[in-house]
Amino acid sequence: MEGHHRRHHHHQQQHLQQQQQPVSVNVEADRFPQWSVQETKDFLMIRAELDQSFMETKRNKLLWEVISTRMREKGYNRSAEQCKCKWKNLFTRYKGCGTVDAETVRQQFPFYDELQAIFTARMQSVLCSESEGGGATGSKKKAAQAQLSSDEEDDTEENEYSFRKKKKGKTGGGSSSKSGSINIKEMLEDFMRQQLQMEMQWREALESRENERRMKEMEWRQTMEALENERIMMERRWREREEQRRIREEARAEKRDALITALLNKLRREDQM
Repeated sequence: MEGHHRRHHHHQQQHLQQQQQPVSVNVEADRFPQWSVQETKDFLMIRAELDQSFMETKRNKLLWEVISTRMREKGYNRSAEQCKCKWKNLFTRYKGCGTVDAETVRQQFPFYDELQAIFTARMQSVLCSESEGGGATGSKKKAAQAQLSSDEEDDTEENEYSFRKKKKGKTGGGSSSKSGSINIKEMLEDFMRQQLQMEMQWREALESRENERRMKEMEWRQTMEALENERIMMERRWREREEQRRIREEARAEKRDALITALLNKLRREDQM
């Protein structure tokens, strides 16, 4: 009897565990819902507004908390870690779109324009600072470079290590600053090269579509001209046939009138006789 009770108790525990498993899965699924398109666009808009702050600070944990708070104000329940992971995933997908033409990119990655606007504004800010010159230029360049590397590997310890390394580079002399400026220059040149390549691909695609449209329009015009010429020829044939029919009708009428006149003259002569 005691063994029977133990087996019965064991079966009850298994049954309770089986009932509790799907509930935990549903709770987990409800806790981390999928990002909607509008939610992602709102997130990128907030991230774009704070991009300058990300460039100016080395520890961005508080900034992600700010983004999480502003997302909650818009009605989205996202933690700072979720926002950080979402940005990293979007940035990874954006980097993978470098060799794809613009039209295909926008079909496969609908948030490409938003990320492109963020990084274009960042590069323009760096270029403006470089053209203006001054002591703040070097720090702004380094901040941009640090932020780009931080986007690829967004980790606090790595950011601190990068910050310490750059701080040592400042006291190390002109060689480190020169290499840093060279790296930034190469990065900007690579970015501009990608921009030009994408613009050329976009222009080629646009020209190809324009040429295709012109060819179709030319074919349509030729078809319409052929139809118009055919209509004119058919109308001309119809008019010629109508003219011939009218001539035949007039000839028949003349013959009929002549015959009637001859018969009348004959009858008159017979009456006179």
